[in-house]
Amino acid sequence: MSKNILMVVTNYTEIKEGKPTGIWLSEFAEAYIEFTKKDYEVTVASPLGGKSTVDPSSIDENTPLEILDTVKYLQDTLKLDDVSHERFDAIFLPGGHGTMFDLPDNQKLHELLRDFYEGNKIVAAVCHGPAGLIGATLSNGQPLVAGKRVNAFTDREEADTGLGQFLPFLLESKIRDLGAVFVAAPNWSTHHEVDGNLITGQNPQSTLAVTKAVIEKLS
Repeated sequence: MSKNILMVVTNYTEIKEGKPTGIWLSEFAEAYIEFTKKDYEVTVASPLGGKSTVDPSSIDENTPLEILDTVKYLQDTLKLDDVSHERFDAIFLPGGHGTMFDLPDNQKLHELLRDFYEGNKIVAAVCHGPAGLIGATLSNGQPLVAGKRVNAFTDREEADTGLGQFLPFLLESKIRDLGAVFVAAPNWSTHHEVDGNLITGQNPQSTLAVTKAVIEKLS
């Protein structure tokens, strides 16, 4: 029986004046491609619906055509408010700095994450995607990430980007503040954590590892 994946992407477009942001394309594309190779049905949604802009820094002359081709799936996303968890088996949050701005406070996303997690469905996120987990709480009021092994873009990696000063918070620090057991690997190395049905990855290099962990659990 085919599986249904909900991918939630950002609509945010500018980290500061003159510095565009958005979704990091490979984190969306690598996961999308792997899911569709398994004949999973993938639905793409965002807080506002419509277009999810790609961070121009995530594309260069070496970006494979297969990756570039997935941009078409970001042109007309569903609005999160129009999505319910019932028909999906997993939710996947790819990153890009845009997610730091419009996912942490999105109440509908928080509801979906709680419904997925408490419904024994998979919650997965990579790089800055775990910013979407920040405001999510369980029915008992505890942060979804509290007490769980979690991975995300690290403060050291953010220092490498030089963009930390323009962000609303540092992701690793915020996740630690929520009581998670944050497990960091060296900068830019492939790393992911699986804690029950919560699967998180550190950086763009970790997208495939997270995706394959989701597929393994679904199968």
